[in-house]
Amino acid sequence: MRARLTRLSPVLIAALAVGAAVVSFTPSFARPGGTAPTASGGPDRKLIERGQSLFAEGCSSCHGFDARGVPDQGPSLRRVGALAADFYLRTGRMPLSYPGEEPSRAEPRYSNRQIEAIVAYVGSLGGPPVPRVDPRRGSLSDGQRLFTSSCAGCHSVTAVGGVATGASAPPLDRATATQVGEAVRIGPYLMPRFNRKLIGSRDVDSLARYIDYTQDPDDAGGWGIGHIGPVPEGMVAWLLAAAALLLIARLIGERRKAGD
Repeated sequence: MRARLTRLSPVLIAALAVGAAVVSFTPSFARPGGTAPTASGGPDRKLIERGQSLFAEGCSSCHGFDARGVPDQGPSLRRVGALAADFYLRTGRMPLSYPGEEPSRAEPRYSNRQIEAIVAYVGSLGGPPVPRVDPRRGSLSDGQRLFTSSCAGCHSVTAVGGVATGASAPPLDRATATQVGEAVRIGPYLMPRFNRKLIGSRDVDSLARYIDYTQDPDDAGGWGIGHIGPVPEGMVAWLLAAAALLLIARLIGERRKAGD
């Protein structure tokens, strides 16, 4: 028995050494408990390398070649995750024309494949993955309640945007469900950041469902008037009613004059 173990021991030692090497060279997002840069799983190494090259060309001037940030230019992107990179790139908020300006929604400056590569690279540096958001799992009424209490103060109850102190709150007419979930967790610019204790995953689904509804609301039995909100719409209704009353009064007066 001892002789057999002696013969097997070199084999066991070699197997353990190979296993240790595999673990040490496995990317963090591919290890058990690691963070995946995308919701669908970790990308391949070539995609990460392509993203690193694109990052060096278009992002390093503000965030540094090692993504640790540059003083007075841009913050570190270590552990911000694929979540942040995906949001800022797909909404065209990054790259900025100059440091310090408010990131505003615009057309993405990179192609979809380039965005996937940069997101993969930033995601490989650690941090949360792109969230899975499904409006079908949410409640429209709960989403309206959450949006009214937490978001309408800046974005208005109809999600058409507004003005906040020191910034402007953008309209959400082009926000996708995934981008809603990303913004809730990131808190872009002056927007508050909501963790899972404040707004859970199911709440995010409900918020996404309500925002999706505001993008194409049901105007059955009424006139949308651009969906600018209940107060302006009420004022327009009163103005139209007053104009109609004045017109009716004038017509009645003219008929009386004609009768005389």
